[in-house]
Amino acid sequence: MKASEVREMSISDLRDRIEVEKAALDTMKINHTISPLEDTSKVRKARRDIARMMTILAEKEKQN
Repeated sequence: MKASEVREMSISDLRDRIEVEKAALDTMKINHTISPLEDTSKVRKARRDIARMMTILAEKEKQN
């Protein structure tokens, strides 16, 4: 997800999306432990997306 897309989201939508992405990352990690993923870079991309969303959320909360 691009930063410009994240910036357009409201604070409550952003919080919800972060929770969903964290749950998906946990599931992905568990699945990778059981049987290796074909594309292991998905885990890294998911972590970075979550970090990006959390950073933008902090910026928005600081503004308000």
